[in-house]
Amino acid sequence: MNVNEITDLLKNPSKEDIELITHAFEFSKTAHEDQKRKSGEPYFIHPFETAKTLAHLQLDAKAIAAGLLHDTCEDCNGSDGKAIVDEAVIKKEFGEDVAFLVNSVTKLGTLKYRKEKEDKHEDEKWKAENLRKMFLAMAQDVRVILIKLADRLHNMETLEHVPKEKQERIARETLEIYAPIANRLGMGSLKGRLEDLAFPYVYPEDYKKVLEITKGKYEEKKKQLLKIKYKIEEEIKESGIKNYKIDWRVKHIYSLYKKLKKPEFNMDISKVYDLIALRIVVDTIEDCYKALGLVHKLYRPFPGRIKDYIAVPKINGYQSLHTTIFADGGNITEVQIRTQKMHEESEHGIAAHWAYDESGKPKKTGAVINPRLAWINQLVKWQKDAIHSKEFFEDLKIDFFKDRVFCFTPKGDVIDLPEGATAIDFAYAVHSEVGNQAIGAVVNEKFVSLDTPMKNANIVEIRTQKGKKPSSSWLEFTKTTFARRQIKLNSKR
Repeated sequence: MNVNEITDLLKNPSKEDIELITHAFEFSKTAHEDQKRKSGEPYFIHPFETAKTLAHLQLDAKAIAAGLLHDTCEDCNGSDGKAIVDEAVIKKEFGEDVAFLVNSVTKLGTLKYRKEKEDKHEDEKWKAENLRKMFLAMAQDVRVILIKLADRLHNMETLEHVPKEKQERIARETLEIYAPIANRLGMGSLKGRLEDLAFPYVYPEDYKKVLEITKGKYEEKKKQLLKIKYKIEEEIKESGIKNYKIDWRVKHIYSLYKKLKKPEFNMDISKVYDLIALRIVVDTIEDCYKALGLVHKLYRPFPGRIKDYIAVPKINGYQSLHTTIFADGGNITEVQIRTQKMHEESEHGIAAHWAYDESGKPKKTGAVINPRLAWINQLVKWQKDAIHSKEFFEDLKIDFFKDRVFCFTPKGDVIDLPEGATAIDFAYAVHSEVGNQAIGAVVNEKFVSLDTPMKNANIVEIRTQKGKKPSSSWLEFTKTTFARRQIKLNSKR
């Protein structure tokens, strides 16, 4: 293990950055010198790998230093049980910013897993309280959760060495909390890795089944894609588009599992067209749309499968053009087209924005929350109103961690909803009074009832009646927390 393995991952680090990271490297290595992990390996491997992940994400030197130091206050104790390293020592050696980050991550150490609780209510309360701490820390400085995610990634990579009775619990919390947070932060690559590492521990039988279903399929698909790639490449060359790159991405196994589980797929792998998707990366947005036209010139697009996430990005900032084409021999294939900037953001999410502020200058601290992270502040405010821990945890999984659907008002405004949300959820998302007075909805020019589930790209108009009050029976099909609260508050008694 060499500090250069970390610093070499950074783009143009300053002399001060390298000095700070090197000092943290040596300090952490010394602090953990006599410690071993459950695998028998030196403990220092863990903070080292955590810091490497942060460097790969191109976080600033202070965050990387905090990644190296994140366990020094918690796990480095003397023979009397007292901490050898404390916040004051970190502050003196590395400054206030690094000390704040280390202290914040240390406080989140209470998320480490205890024995299974017999009282389920107490377990849910414990989870909810720890989530409150996490969201408060995120609101102060989003780097805290990025360090925690990097920490969790390495812990998941070494989960086989943890006692078996803890493995399933740690993996499940990774699926329920950490991977969804990575997703909401737009960190697609990290989210996929966390899910894939947790999958075999949480759903071992389903994991084996998916491995069996996909046996030989990836190799077969890659052979088909090579021919398509060559044809598209020739067309793009002739078009004059410069600085393009064509490769492919393999669908993460847990993401594939979730797709196969849906009723329309019914575990039939032949219905999945994006097992491996072609990816075209170009310089500009104009080139994205030009490349889409070239792909459609060569291959007929699958009706209803063209998605423009550039014009309408996902809530986590994801941008790309997606199209599904009928290729040679009836081979149906997904193609994704994006700029290099969009590609970096889809992989690293908020971390891709971290190095520089809006003026293009390096950020001095991490205390500035990007506008796309407004949902974190919303969470902090919302959790204060939650009366019951169970209610908070369940609502959280629906409102913030579920997959999203995007619908439009007739004026073209985007309404973001959790998957499974209905027309009444849409109505309340537009405005509380629209929801209170709703009598039905027009979805894609067809009148439907308020319990109709919303689908991506629906154009929805809510029909209202002045003076009408919501019905408590709506609670049977309402999904979002805001809508449920409004109905309970305003429904006829």
